[in-house]
Amino acid sequence: MLKFNGMLMAAALGLITVLPQTAAAGEAKVYPYATSENYCPAGHQPVTINGVICCGTPNQHISYQSAMAHPVAKKKVYKVTHRTYRARSNCPIGTKGCTFD
Repeated sequence: MLKFNGMLMAAALGLITVLPQTAAAGEAKVYPYATSENYCPAGHQPVTINGVICCGTPNQHISYQSAMAHPVAKKKVYKVTHRTYRARSNCPIGTKGCTFD
């Protein structure tokens, strides 16, 4: 029983040390919301989190609208087409032999 409790404590300690690292890696991007009114409590400002406007502290330096309006030109891909011409036979009914065009 004592051996089991020691393994359980080691597993719990390992889990506790891993949790803060995974939470920091999956942190949501909080963008400042550009507005002239600020109805948030002191120390907070309007921010957007996944499209929802609320009060908080942003962790990005630009607004969500300006991040999505970045003028990056998309690369144009041109598909090359090759045309092949084949000889066609001309065999009218009632004539002898065929001619190739």
